[in-house]
Amino acid sequence: MSRRTATIMPQTEKILAQMGEQIKLARLRRKLSAELVAERAGISRATLCSIEKGSPSVAMGMYAAALHALNGMDKDLALVAKDDEFGRKLQDLALITRKRAPKKEENVSWKKK
Repeated sequence: MSRRTATIMPQTEKILAQMGEQIKLARLRRKLSAELVAERAGISRATLCSIEKGSPSVAMGMYAAALHALNGMDKDLALVAKDDEFGRKLQDLALITRKRAPKKEENVSWKKK
C-alpha cells in the first residue's frame, strides 16, 4: 500500500519554512533545548527538528503541540483564516438582492376579532 502525499505549492513551502524558523527562534530565545520542548509537546526530537525545518510532512497537530510547549504560543492559531475577506466577497455575491424591502408587519391584533 503506497502512502498518499499532498501536493504542496512552493509558496506554502516557504510559509512552512518561515513558521519552522520562527518556532526555532522562539525556542532559542527562551533558552530551551530541543529535547525539553519535544518532551513537553509529547513528540520526538526528530519531529521537532522537522517542524523547525518547516517540513510539510509533519501533521499540523504536531506544529500546534510544539507551539503549546513554548508557553502557550498555540493561541495564535485561532487567528488563522479569521478574516476571510475573499470568502465574504463570494458570500455577498451569492446573496439575493431585492428591489424593495419586505413589508413591515403591523400590529393587527384588533383585526383578528
